[in-house]
Amino acid sequence: MQAPEASQSNPSQSRTVFVTGSTGYIGGRLVPRLLEAGHTVKVLVRSPQKLADVPWRREVEIVQDGLDRAESLTAALEGVDVLYYLVHSMASGGGFEAKEEAMARLVAGAAASAGVARIVYLGGLHPDNAPLSTHMRSRETVGRIFLDSPVDSIVFQAGVVIGSGSASFEMIRHLADTLPVMPAPSWVNNRIEAIAVRDVLHYLVAAAVLPGRLNRSFDIGSRDVLKYRDMMNGYAAERGLPRRFVVALPVPAPKLAGLWVALVTPIPLSMSFPLVQSLQHDAVSREHDVDGYIQQPDGGLTPYRKAVALALGKERDGQVETTWANAGIDAAPLPSDPDWAGYKVFLDERTFHSPATAGAVWTIIEGIGGRNGWYSLPLAWRIRGLVDKLQGGAGLKRGRRHPKTLGTGEVVDWWRVEAIDRGRLLRLRAEMRAPGRAWLELSVEPDGGGSLYKQRAIFFPRGLGGRLYWLGVYPFHGIIFPSMARNISAAAASLPEAQVKKAGSDVVGDTP
Repeated sequence: MQAPEASQSNPSQSRTVFVTGSTGYIGGRLVPRLLEAGHTVKVLVRSPQKLADVPWRREVEIVQDGLDRAESLTAALEGVDVLYYLVHSMASGGGFEAKEEAMARLVAGAAASAGVARIVYLGGLHPDNAPLSTHMRSRETVGRIFLDSPVDSIVFQAGVVIGSGSASFEMIRHLADTLPVMPAPSWVNNRIEAIAVRDVLHYLVAAAVLPGRLNRSFDIGSRDVLKYRDMMNGYAAERGLPRRFVVALPVPAPKLAGLWVALVTPIPLSMSFPLVQSLQHDAVSREHDVDGYIQQPDGGLTPYRKAVALALGKERDGQVETTWANAGIDAAPLPSDPDWAGYKVFLDERTFHSPATAGAVWTIIEGIGGRNGWYSLPLAWRIRGLVDKLQGGAGLKRGRRHPKTLGTGEVVDWWRVEAIDRGRLLRLRAEMRAPGRAWLELSVEPDGGGSLYKQRAIFFPRGLGGRLYWLGVYPFHGIIFPSMARNISAAAASLPEAQVKKAGSDVVGDTP
């Protein structure tokens, strides 16, 4: 078929689209973009509660069902123009490929019976005539089933997707963050063509409105081809880390490498094995025919380093994101992402039911630090402050400007106030010398006649040193933080009523 003139999706060309995999990484990002393009969207989920936190929940029709019942699926597909098939299990074990194949055949048959005009599928980039891993072979089989079905299908084949929350990117992130020296299998010298998640979504959205009949696959990528080891060092450069030394061993060792990835990163073993197996061969586009059908995104395809920067939150329309809790870029984790997405996070969380009122507890929270101290093992805090001072940090000598009130941006010993919701929450960002970034959150809410005090220590480690640091201080946290919660509650309970604050009653800047 001769390619038509390349076109962008036209918002006036509304379609009724049906998305499977809407609770997954790509699907969760695709749905709002389809809505923005003016399409009517139906999503298929087994558990609608998984969509409870997504902002577009009320803008779509939710079909509660699975992909294993032909009759109900055919009914759900009535009136649908385009079906997005974004389902691929990372499970393993006997019968995996057969189950994937059977499900794809059932979906293709249901789509044909319902009169669906087009199926869009996202598969994996792979070489011709090479022995593929189980998961890559399964993806290739599913794509072929759709192309051989009565329904016209567009099968996009992409390599490593770069975006926070993408399994492939998270593996790069955590390996490069943790290991300054990496003994690695021989496949780290394989050539990989990555693609930014925003570009994947661009192609998927455009596929809904391509004119005419079209039944074929397209390789998609950034056209920026790198060795896998260079991708890790490209990440390290964007992250501000020293160059990583990757030592390629003369063995592929996919199972051993998968186990190593699971041990070093938060990625579960069930996912690390197929990820590593998919890297056994070069993954480079064999053709660029998609350019004849879909125009490239505004500004062109995203190079690898820029895609990494976007995933890390360095860029958003030229602006820099300033806090860990305020990531709003298109590659930031969403509620549908796995719990290991984004930065590695260590948490120490405590709750304490206090007989004191919420106002009394808040009075102690807002007065914390400086001469009032930290309500737990003063000697331990002083020793940590001295160590920080010896390392060139702020230590505990900075104190605080006002003994009772705080404002955003003010200093409290080695902390700085990052956020304050007076009467409810105080978030402090650490400015101590440490191999990572740390926050301390203190909050309170009414609980019957008393209150519920919550305390969270949050740590983003930097490299292997950061992880070892957290392990080293964790036993001390087990002593310091529980007593801190108890002592804050006790101090609040003994506070005279005249000194208890009410939310908003004190103005920052009052003189002592």
